[in-house]
Amino acid sequence: MLIVMESTAGQEQVEAVVKQIEKLGLRAHPIPGAQRVAIGITGNRGSVDSGTVEAMPGVAEVIRVSNPYKLVSREARPEDTVVSVGGVSVGGTAIVVIGGPCAVESREQLRAVAEGVRDAGGHILRGGAFKPRTSPYAFQGLGERGLHILAEAGREFGLPVVTEAVDEESLALVAQYADAIQIGARNMQNFSLLRSAGKLRKPVLLKRGMSATLEEFLLSAEYILSEGNYEVMLCERGIRTYSDYTRNTLDLSVVPAIKRISHLPILVDPSHGTGKRAKVLPMSRAGIAVGADGIIVEVHHKPDEALSDGPQSILPVDFARLVKDVEAIATVLGRPLHAAVAAVNSVAAGAK
Repeated sequence: MLIVMESTAGQEQVEAVVKQIEKLGLRAHPIPGAQRVAIGITGNRGSVDSGTVEAMPGVAEVIRVSNPYKLVSREARPEDTVVSVGGVSVGGTAIVVIGGPCAVESREQLRAVAEGVRDAGGHILRGGAFKPRTSPYAFQGLGERGLHILAEAGREFGLPVVTEAVDEESLALVAQYADAIQIGARNMQNFSLLRSAGKLRKPVLLKRGMSATLEEFLLSAEYILSEGNYEVMLCERGIRTYSDYTRNTLDLSVVPAIKRISHLPILVDPSHGTGKRAKVLPMSRAGIAVGADGIIVEVHHKPDEALSDGPQSILPVDFARLVKDVEAIATVLGRPLHAAVAAVNSVAAGAK
């Protein structure tokens, strides 16, 4: 159930409704909007008598939400959610481009890549310190040392950072170092991890599972929102199909579907979605064309020597071309590219 407050409703009236909901043994989730506040109700196992809140001051209407996902739906919030990642807005009108290596390998490697991402006009730096790998013998990441290197490079080049947490132990460490927490495809339905991420109140980038339906994907996001964290970004990163021509099948049809039924921003990962370097650029263009709010790609200055996902990593020079192509397509769609971090820092420095 969803309670829509009147546009003139004050904070006291919102709090009174929240208290009434909690008296019923339910959970209230105030969701501020551009014009009014909506209050989502979770925890009910059946229908709720709406009469107890319908007549309260400031209440405009009570809506019964038909979807199993309540808080991520457009019924709960008609306008797009905009998530701030270290000062970079993800969602809304502007397009963002995220780049960086699959895995943090060394300080020298990350500095070289981060400099290329910044100079090309990238907005956020990615890099894995904890790597869930198919083989137990593959490179598993540098752990906390990798997080330290990532955060250090982010500060040096003025880029917010996002990195993956693979369990609750690593989640606590990632939250200390990163501006956003990534929950990878293999953990999309790790519900205890999702709940813990929801309690941290830090931006979360949630990747779609390899065989997840749209409903399963949105319900995983619902776990995070149900714990009070509304700073969630979704990411389509390819699903497992019968095709063996690419590593995965990048399901771009899910982007407009999510845009229609959810207010959360959606990014596209053509690196994991294809697994082949030559396909990253064209699928990045396609992702923006179908309405994605941004692209996240793997960049490495020596991809043939990469310890993880080298075949799908592009060079910094190709990343620069990708940013230009993304901007060109975004312009056609009437959507600007987010201001480059380097330009923003330059303006800020000049104002001091």
